[in-house]
Amino acid sequence: MLINQKKMDSRIKEIQHTIEPFRQRIISHKVYSIINDLNDLNIFMKYHVYAVWDFMSLLKALQNSLTCTSTPWFPIGSADTRYLINEIVLGEESDVDMQGNRCSHFELYLRAMDQSGADTYEIKSFLAQLQQTGELKGSFRFAGTPQKAQQFVDYTFEQISAGKDHILSAIFTFGREDLIPGMFHSIVNDLHRHSPERVSIFKYYLERHIEVDGDHHSQLALQMTANLCGDTADLWMQAESEVLASLHKRIDLWDGAYEQIIAFKQDQPLPDRTR
Repeated sequence: MLINQKKMDSRIKEIQHTIEPFRQRIISHKVYSIINDLNDLNIFMKYHVYAVWDFMSLLKALQNSLTCTSTPWFPIGSADTRYLINEIVLGEESDVDMQGNRCSHFELYLRAMDQSGADTYEIKSFLAQLQQTGELKGSFRFAGTPQKAQQFVDYTFEQISAGKDHILSAIFTFGREDLIPGMFHSIVNDLHRHSPERVSIFKYYLERHIEVDGDHHSQLALQMTANLCGDTADLWMQAESEVLASLHKRIDLWDGAYEQIIAFKQDQPLPDRTR
């Protein structure tokens, strides 16, 4: 189902206007203001990595639904929409690292965590258990996943299970777009100046996120959502409602990261002022 450009722009602007206060709450979240060193960044990354991973799961759910990913092959849906999702998958699942080697954005993020000294045991344990059992709840318990990260991933997979393509596309498009503020990039750049050997991969990841996700993929995703919602007002209303819910979950995820960073700081001994 295709929608003309004028109507698409109008519907998109309506959603963007409605969600803007919630996007601003994320962009100006207090978690960014307390990331002062690598320890703080590593805690943040332990939470953020779940969003990076379930973004990939959301992406693949859309590809599975909008294209034929099994044999025998049959044409499914609109060729235009198939192109849009496949083009996004290509960039997210097989981008290039700093040396020009192919890797997914999630794998790149894990490498950034390993370089910075962040604990990847938890997310890797979660994924290994999930791959073995296919059961989210048990895998969370096995890995000790923080509650806020569990709730974030649970919401995404509830939407995937519901199987409503227009909602999945809207969450993908509006609930994940450009939610990392410039202030955070400045913090990472400062950390990179002091410890390039610890932050270079993460800095590169953020730069690729801006270059690929924030520009080319954003436009593709907008068109995909417009195609799926078409001229049906109810579909656009449903999409908007779930985008708002997804933004609330992102705020909660950042709250969890903030609380853990604060707890870590409070648990550290005060510097000896007598020396």
